[in-house]
Amino acid sequence: MKCLLVFVLRDKCRYLLAWFFLSLALSSAQLLLPAAFSQGPIAVRIDELIHQRADGTLSPLASDEAFLRRIYLDLVGRIPTLAETREFLTRRSPQRRAQVVDALLASDEYPLRMAQLFDVMLNERRGEHVEWRGFLRQAFKENRPWDRITREILNPDVTQNISRGAAFFYTGRLKRYGQVPADVPGLVRDIGRMFLGVDVQCAQCHDHLFIDDYAQVDYQGLLAFVGNTYIRTDHPFPAVAEKQLTEKVQFASVFDGEQKKTGPRLPGGVEFDVPKFEPGEEFLVPPDKKKKTLGVRKFSTLRILAAELPRSDNRGFARNIVNRLWWVMMGRGLVDPLDLHHPDNPPSHPELLETLTDAMIAHQFDIKWFLRELALSGTYQRSSQLPGGFSDGQILLPQSYRVALERPLSAEQLLQSTLTATGVEQSWSIDPTGAKAGQDQSTIAAKEEQQQEWIKLFQAAFANPPKEPEIEIAPSVRAALFLMNDTTFLGWFESRPGNLVHRLAALDGDRLVAEELYLTVLTRRPSTDEILEVHTYLAADPAERTKRLGYLAWALVTSTEFCVNH
Repeated sequence: MKCLLVFVLRDKCRYLLAWFFLSLALSSAQLLLPAAFSQGPIAVRIDELIHQRADGTLSPLASDEAFLRRIYLDLVGRIPTLAETREFLTRRSPQRRAQVVDALLASDEYPLRMAQLFDVMLNERRGEHVEWRGFLRQAFKENRPWDRITREILNPDVTQNISRGAAFFYTGRLKRYGQVPADVPGLVRDIGRMFLGVDVQCAQCHDHLFIDDYAQVDYQGLLAFVGNTYIRTDHPFPAVAEKQLTEKVQFASVFDGEQKKTGPRLPGGVEFDVPKFEPGEEFLVPPDKKKKTLGVRKFSTLRILAAELPRSDNRGFARNIVNRLWWVMMGRGLVDPLDLHHPDNPPSHPELLETLTDAMIAHQFDIKWFLRELALSGTYQRSSQLPGGFSDGQILLPQSYRVALERPLSAEQLLQSTLTATGVEQSWSIDPTGAKAGQDQSTIAAKEEQQQEWIKLFQAAFANPPKEPEIEIAPSVRAALFLMNDTTFLGWFESRPGNLVHRLAALDGDRLVAEELYLTVLTRRPSTDEILEVHTYLAADPAERTKRLGYLAWALVTSTEFCVNH
């Protein structure tokens, strides 16, 4: 109460009424937030439930600079520009953080960021295809609900230009390399992992040895849905088809040899019968060789899978996307690992997970709405610095969310942020559907080609090998060698008209240099010691000032502070 009175007196009672209602809403959490903080109803509930199980002091809210950097990286995949940072820091609106969240969610860069994020999440670097990227980009541009996106992925339709690229989820796994067969087991596993949070890989040949809820029939039931799927070669874009499933899948445990059967079946769900058809009676619309159509089957396992898995009453489906989006924004899933949902691995905050799942279903799987609620929570906006009173020897569990968790930047985030920091023009800001003012199609094509070359460099240096989830920070020798030796990367720190080093060289005074350098690269002002270090380093060799400015910029861009989201 004393802190509240001090706040009110200092600000001449301007926000007393707002504070009263906000404090009342948060009374169970005993958490007071600054006046420049706006929350949605789910965001308030998040903070209440996190606080109830915190078992210790929470870190305060992050500074405006730290929040701004974090929200830009999470929603548009890059750090803010110097101009964006300065504009935000001069705002006096008590709703400035909510305003930035809304602006970024409405920006053209948001669907590009989500397309990159979900590409890596769903396909785990199994390759790229322009149709797949276009499908994801358009889906998030339109803010399609997650259940619809999932249906389009699980039962891709070659006749729908708007979504046909979704088939790459299948073709990227079914593609054969030499004598290596199609990775059907990997496809089965990933449908369970990506859309249900259930990894049934170890239940292929027997019931899972360590997880009672993962039975062999769960794996075989998913196999019955997709085991007859194959790649179509009559289209230049990704396309799949399915052979008719005529009988149940037969399987036996390697331990007891007992023969069993199952039709298509979701883990823990009901089994679907496999109907019998007389020859020629299996199609609703028969194939047409002249038109090169495969027809429409009366019984399609892909159609059933797409209809039954992403249902609003399938709590496993809803929990999975809630948990994955929580991981995206908070750095750790409420269920960890993300693909091991089962009773023996309970969520860190069970009531919170169920509350968020209910909310996601009630809002019809609206990802943009959900991300906004997470971003407006105090839990998301918490500082990454340890809470007050924390001493050596104490253990702070990451699942407490008492402090913001550091998260690795993806190869794509690192590239975009480096381009932003160094002043290199970002071709990702170009609208791929048409030219912006002053840009012809040849210019756009050239920039996109240059962009693809850059991203290949960064993926080779920072991305995980294919089929490995990108979840934790993993420093590597190849990344260090890239940062020290790659000529393209190092060239961005040479003085060229309009870039960061060129701007710094034109400034009069080392204090101004330090402030612009740190605001541009790290989205924060330098400390007194850092200003002194910049001055000392530049004064040591005035004749090489411009070159040394480049070295300083390189040192900040390659620092841990730049390479993680905190």
